Amino acid sequence: MPVRTERVGPAPELCVDHAGDGPALVFLHGVGGNRSNWRGQVERFGAAGFHAIAIDARGYGESDGYAGPLVFTDFADDVARVLDRFGQPRATICGLSMGGRIALDLWRRHPERIERLVLADTSAGSKETQDPARIEAFLAARRQPLLDGLTPAQLAPTLVETLIGPNATPAQRAELVASLAALQRDGYLKALEAVTRFTDFPAFESIAVPTLVIVGSEDRIAPPHIARAMADAIPGARLAVLDGAGHISNIEAPDAFDAALADFLGVPA
Repeated sequence: MPVRTERVGPAPELCVDHAGDGPALVFLHGVGGNRSNWRGQVERFGAAGFHAIAIDARGYGESDGYAGPLVFTDFADDVARVLDRFGQPRATICGLSMGGRIALDLWRRHPERIERLVLADTSAGSKETQDPARIEAFLAARRQPLLDGLTPAQLAPTLVETLIGPNATPAQRAELVASLAALQRDGYLKALEAVTRFTDFPAFESIAVPTLVIVGSEDRIAPPHIARAMADAIPGARLAVLDGAGHISNIEAPDAFDAALADFLGVPA
């Protein structure tokens, strides 16, 4: 399945990969990622009858940077304008980690744009994830080395070990190191601040579209008990726990991730 790359304006222009035709299926990466993290899913689900779209968030990958601080809600508005660009009124939104938080914000403010929702390795809305001490510790660990002059490429090998599970292969580890090394420093710093401090999520009980919650069994960032609580609170939600996977479950357990997503979408695995 050929993957096409396009830029979507207006400024800041967003870089997207997309494949296939049919209902829109949008993939949103995490705070340390970019659209390349979803290459396997774009190819697979583009060939399965969907218009599969992976977006570099503003300030990430090959999307433009921007002046001033980040307003977290800009991310979801960017998703809406990508859908507009492709003439897609509604989409299945699949977000991992930060991407899941963006998907929840899109539901909160633009529910008419969402057909189905997939929240992968996402932590949002619980007292645990909104604990001020936890937030400050996370920010300090991620932000201070960059402020001290290290580059994303220098930090990548250390950061990846906080994300992956024990069963990650050398190739998967190398892919995630490359993803972290490619971070735009300023965009990443702005996103860290905005993502961790944003708390205006919808009540899970208000989510009125079919929802799949996916989590790696070894995820230490958004652990399985948070995913279970989220799935229990969302009416009718399914839960898929991927054995042995860490926080980047679509890369660490791609076959299991794709099988869970395919079953949810009603297409062959």
